[in-house]
This record gives sequence, structure tokens and C-alpha cells, in this order.
Amino acid sequence: MLNFKNINIISILVLAVLIYLKIQNDSSVWWIVGLVTFWLILTGVGSFHIRWNYFLPSKHKNTTSKENVITLTFDDGPNAEFTPKVLNLLKKHKAKATFFLIGKYIKKNPEILKRILAEGHVIGNHSYEHGNNNGFLSTKNILVDLKKTNQLVKELTGLELKLFRPPFGVTNPNIAKAVKILNIQSIGWSIRSLDTKAKDPQKVFRKIKNNLNKGEVILLHDTSELTLKVLVQLLPLLEEKNMKTLTIDKLFKIKAYA
Repeated sequence: MLNFKNINIISILVLAVLIYLKIQNDSSVWWIVGLVTFWLILTGVGSFHIRWNYFLPSKHKNTTSKENVITLTFDDGPNAEFTPKVLNLLKKHKAKATFFLIGKYIKKNPEILKRILAEGHVIGNHSYEHGNNNGFLSTKNILVDLKKTNQLVKELTGLELKLFRPPFGVTNPNIAKAVKILNIQSIGWSIRSLDTKAKDPQKVFRKIKNNLNKGEVILLHDTSELTLKVLVQLLPLLEEKNMKTLTIDKLFKIKAYA
């Protein structure tokens, strides 16, 4: 299995051999440079590809699902303008979703959080700050950030979150340690809509439509008008295909809360 631990073991062994050969035969130092460069590149790329499970196991798709089901997930809320509109559409089509929420926005919009839960959806931790430097934080600071969101949610709802989606989908050894310490489940995706970068909702919709299969986890954001335009087309399509929308915990048969 290609993961950080196994690559490190292999790299250390190969490095030891190269150093030995260098000492014994005065072999080229460029072999060592090449190995270190390869390790750095692989580690960097692995950080930005959560679906590799390079640093920690995440759940991305239920490949064994026999039911015609998928999961809609929404990141970066609760958003005062768009999350209620998303909820309205979900309610209209009797669809359920999982919302990965940012702590600082929960603090601003606690009633939206309560509405999400009241309407049968599931919530998860998406950090408190969601800063651009999240991938560079120490384990201690990551723990502080995640615990801050967990505590806020517990105060508002009494729930202890067990689901976590790393901001930007970035993972590393520090995030992996924090996840293990908190005993929470990392959640990825199988279809990344790129709805925060796209300008044409039709392209986003087609991308999802063309990759729609049983057990998919679709990544969306409840933060823009574009996503609403995608949902207006996607939800009727799911009904047409008789695809049921399950929350993450039901799709993978795991606990959403402690």
C-alpha cells in the first residue's frame, strides 16, 4: 500500500544502501539527491490528494453499495445567505445531506446549524478557522482548532462530532495525529464538483452527471449562487434515476456523533 509510513520505511532502507555504496565505492551523490527529491515530491503530492489515503485513511466512496444511493456533502457553511436556500431545495426534493461546518460561521449562524439538524441532515467538523495555513499547523494547534468547533457544537446541540473533513482536503502527519487523538473519522469525496472555482453551473452539473454511480460522495459548497443552480438540476436528476440521498454515516454505516 502506498502510504507515508511505508514510503518512509522504503526510503530509509534505500538511503542506507546508497550511503553505504557511497562510502565503499564513492558512488555518485546524485542518487541520494534523487531519492530525497522523490520523497519530497511524493510527500507534497500526497498532502493534496486526500483520496490517496497517504497520511490517514479517509472514506471517499462506498464501492460495495448494492443500493442505488449517493451522498451529497456541503462544505464551508453555515452561510447566512445560501445555506437556507440549499436547505429549502433539499426539503423540496426530500433529500438528505451532510454539512461539514466551519466553527467561526457556526458562531455567527447558530440557528442555521439547528435548522440543519432539525431537518434530518448530519453535520461534521470542517475546522474552526479554515485558514490558508491549515496545512502548516502543528498537531497542538490543529487539536485546539478542532476542539474549539467540537465544543461550540456541543454547547449548542449537545452533540459530539465524530466526522471531519480536512480544509481543502489537505492531509499531513500532524493532521493524521490529531485525527487519531480525537478518534474521529476523516471524510473525503469521490466526485469533486469544483463549484467554488467554476463559473459555469452547466459544466459543474455535467461533471457530476457523467460520474454519477452508486455509492458516490459528492463534494459541494453551500456558499454560492452557482451551487444552487447546480442543485436545481441535480436533485431532479437523482429523482429521475431513483437515486436516494443518504447522509455520510448511513452510507458508510458509521457513527456521526459520539
